[in-house]
Amino acid sequence: MSNLHDFTADTISGSQDGFERLAGQVVLIVNTASECGFTPQYDGLEKLYEQYKDRGFTVLGFPCNQFGGQEPGAEQEIQEFCRTSFGVEFPLYKKVDVNGLHTHPLWEWLKTQKQGPNGADIEWNFTKFLVDQSGQVVARYEPATEPAEITADIEDLLEK
Repeated sequence: MSNLHDFTADTISGSQDGFERLAGQVVLIVNTASECGFTPQYDGLEKLYEQYKDRGFTVLGFPCNQFGGQEPGAEQEIQEFCRTSFGVEFPLYKKVDVNGLHTHPLWEWLKTQKQGPNGADIEWNFTKFLVDQSGQVVARYEPATEPAEITADIEDLLEK
């Protein structure tokens, strides 16, 4: 796999989504959790999505239960929580592993494209990857990076 557009993932409602449809868009991919100290970032992620979706930007949320068991719910519960608590409209996907033996292929690829401060593995919920219009990872942001802090990088890509 050479870029984001080569991958697929199951949506939170169960259908398969081919990311070739994202060609030409800027994408922010995030591993999420409903019971994490960073969960309020859903609000900032949704604001970015709303602000830039009409200019060719999207957010993809991948729930993950690998860090402190902070995403214990079933997909329907996760989707309901995100919509009612934070008004999330950006695409959500089925729960995935982002580390270990059962890592989702997309996340395996993302980690090879940009390593974190302590190597390739994802260290916690709300790690973010920014992907350009050609499907290449251009930046990785650690969990403490607030979505609003990524605005300038998104705008730079959208202006290209």
